[in-house]
Amino acid sequence: MALSDPQALRILPFRGLRFAPDRVDDPSAVTSPPYDMIGPDEARRLADTEEHNVVRLILAAPEELAGGPGAPARYHRAATSLRAWIDDGALSRDAEPALYVYEQIGHGFRQRGLIGLVKLDDADPGADGSAPAADAEPSPVRRAILPHEAVTDSVVADRLAQMRATEAHIEPILLTYQGDRTVSDLLDQVADRTEPLTSTTTTADGTQHRLWALSDPAAVQRVAADLLWHRALIADGHHRHAAYRRLRAERGGPAEYGLALLVDAGRYPLSLHAIHRVLPHVPLATAAVQAGKVFAVRETADPHHALDAIPVGEHAFVLSDGSTHYLLTAPDPAALAEAVPADRPEAWRALDATVLHHVLVESIWQLPDTPEEVRFDHDPYHAVAEAARIGGTAVLLRPTTEEVVRQLAGAGVLMPRKSTAFGPKPATGLVMRLLTEEDVAGHG
Repeated sequence: MALSDPQALRILPFRGLRFAPDRVDDPSAVTSPPYDMIGPDEARRLADTEEHNVVRLILAAPEELAGGPGAPARYHRAATSLRAWIDDGALSRDAEPALYVYEQIGHGFRQRGLIGLVKLDDADPGADGSAPAADAEPSPVRRAILPHEAVTDSVVADRLAQMRATEAHIEPILLTYQGDRTVSDLLDQVADRTEPLTSTTTTADGTQHRLWALSDPAAVQRVAADLLWHRALIADGHHRHAAYRRLRAERGGPAEYGLALLVDAGRYPLSLHAIHRVLPHVPLATAAVQAGKVFAVRETADPHHALDAIPVGEHAFVLSDGSTHYLLTAPDPAALAEAVPADRPEAWRALDATVLHHVLVESIWQLPDTPEEVRFDHDPYHAVAEAARIGGTAVLLRPTTEEVVRQLAGAGVLMPRKSTAFGPKPATGLVMRLLTEEDVAGHG
């Protein structure tokens, strides 16, 4: 039965919380990238752009951060700002529940998806991303929403603190599913034939965003029925999803559902990129010499294309400090066998992210996997520039394939954290969700 089946993907409309057009002249001025894509300088720029920029709701103020993740004041400013913006009419809830059609148009791409509330399914222990599954012969898991990466507990706790303080889901997680085009055809009809609720100018990343409301009960029911037996992969938002689940365990009710953007990969396939590393306290010379104990190391003139010539299935990385660049290839099989856990599926053991974490970071460089010692960067050019700025080492990787991601996720096996970067990611601030009973009444 659908209501009790853990593989049923249940989606609900909701009364979206949106910026009022008469109070916000340019919607792009109040939106932001996802919280984990914003550095301190960018956060200050966004906050100064418009007094209602949503960055004030998703990131703690510097003075609040000083108290640590458990400080009572953490996200006090965010909660106060959200209530004030609602009270003064800058933010208001739509009159009718709706599913929201969301479009992104950028350099050479157009993506459309659906923003709604998704039922948080039950799962086996650890499947919320708290720890990698260990199963030499994994079997399919019965879940509607499939995580594929492990998470860091401190980051989950931070997102949970933000949700508790604001009593809201400000940022949707990004889910992708293999649809049969039924829902995508309907979304295209709405977007192509009606005027949007909201349309931004081009944002800083070169993307335009538009939003429509799908509120007709028959259309909403048709969408919900079609999505019911699809399985959704978490493309972005593992920490928020884990925080959703912890909040649900605390309070139930409206927290039984989380805010999500669902994209049909059959119609609008997401891009998939690697996430690179920066080692702030490891000079390039040291990193290269130590890596040479396991890898063949040779200098390369082009750090950003050196990996292109490496055959698929062969482990390779680039180390750079902005001036000198080394290509790492042909790791010693005995060293791999010793450092990589043997109790995981072969597809997991073969990931570049697995080899990087267990062989290089842990075994060779002997670094703790903490934000202070191993930083993440989505842009390889920025990673190299940052290594040059601080005198550290950038480590560049190649992306894995979506097929491998889905294979492991479907078996309940979690990849190392920050293994993938799916995109494009949704902008934050176009539509939000208050945690109230009325959205989920009768559907829990």
